[in-house]
Amino acid sequence: MLTKRIIPCLDIKNGRTVKGVNFVNLIDAGDPVELAKKYAEKGADELVFLDISATLEERKTTLEMVLHVAEQVNIPFTVGGGISSVEDVDALLKCGADKVSVNSSAVKRPELINELANKFGCQCIVVAIDAKKVGDDWKVHLAGGSIPTELDLFDWAKEVEHRGAGEILFTSMNNDGTKNGFANEALAKLSEELNIPIIASGGAGNVQHFVDTFKNGKSDAALAASVFHFGEIAIKDLKEELKNNGIAVRI
Repeated sequence: MLTKRIIPCLDIKNGRTVKGVNFVNLIDAGDPVELAKKYAEKGADELVFLDISATLEERKTTLEMVLHVAEQVNIPFTVGGGISSVEDVDALLKCGADKVSVNSSAVKRPELINELANKFGCQCIVVAIDAKKVGDDWKVHLAGGSIPTELDLFDWAKEVEHRGAGEILFTSMNNDGTKNGFANEALAKLSEELNIPIIASGGAGNVQHFVDTFKNGKSDAALAASVFHFGEIAIKDLKEELKNNGIAVRI
């Protein structure tokens, strides 16, 4: 049985880790390199770094930070934000990133996914999808959730897989930062319709939410930020509880 992964997410703005609610009202959560080192030591399976203002401000993710993280951690980490070309990905991987995450740039030019998968391999290409439930439909949003589209979450996810993405990082904008639990209904549907791993993001507030997303949401990994950054959930305790619930994790 494949083990389920616990992934702290570090949203980066101006070189600092930040956290907000529903993508706004950001507060400082610490130095990303120091946090990364701490999480690696405490048992995180992977890390995700998202430069949340890179696409909006047309900036590239800071390569220097990636270099420092690679020096400090011994677990895989993904970097996203402002990535729009083969050259961007090449630079990040050379600096030590294990995977890259593309979001807005892939929606604007879907063939980017094919190019990246062909050049670097599917295993290191993560497509992040930020979606919001509008009525009965889940609609994809761009640029850190600030630009709505008419694109359907499930249609886009299928296309992403077809074009060569190795994983999907799905963030529910309705759940993000609310600590009311993950969007398990949508996650379960994604897991049933696709053959690639689905990472759940948005809504973690307590240990039970992680249990629920693995059991009910059929998620392959669960990503969270503030509950880890502010010491509300210890990764070691979380994994023990998951194990007690019959969920396979790396201890």
